[in-house]
Amino acid sequence: MSDPVELLDFWLGEVGPDGWYSGGDEIDTVCRDRFQDIWQAARDGNLDHWVDGTVGTLAFLILTDQLPRNMFRGTADSFSTDPQALSAARTAFAAGWDMGAPEPERQFFYMPFEHSENPADQALAVQMMEERIPSDPDMALHARAHQAVIARFGRFPGRNVALGRADTPEEAAWNAAGGYGTEVRRLKDAASHAPGA
Repeated sequence: MSDPVELLDFWLGEVGPDGWYSGGDEIDTVCRDRFQDIWQAARDGNLDHWVDGTVGTLAFLILTDQLPRNMFRGTADSFSTDPQALSAARTAFAAGWDMGAPEPERQFFYMPFEHSENPADQALAVQMMEERIPSDPDMALHARAHQAVIARFGRFPGRNVALGRADTPEEAAWNAAGGYGTEVRRLKDAASHAPGA
């Protein structure tokens, strides 16, 4: 079974920033082959002891929030350990462990809030990305895009198929028009046309 350092070496080193959000069959398969068993252990509550300090908690957050989105892309299991990730992120935030991680990996302490369908969590994600990831304005922009989707729909329509949720007509139209990617472009366009931009 992997330990936190092995997982961090993989995600932060082997995959790295260029691969974190690119997806694809190759990385999804590697994530599954190497970490599905330990992800199951976390899902079953057997890795809660990792949530202790910056390093262990960062590994736990990547395992429960990031890797499932690769391992189980397009299925409900992509989101099934989000509650564990959110709980760990709350613990880390309260203890200040997030600030022990350098940028850009510090972002993973805030992703569970950004992935939550709770508006209060969305507000916190935006605040943290703006204040604690100052070197990368795109992080805050994506947090604001997630927040805008939740403000509009109360949930992420892009998850509806995987979670067996029926689209509303407005959600179906939004998904058909490009969904999240269109939301990001809208915010970028608005920012570029803002006074003083």
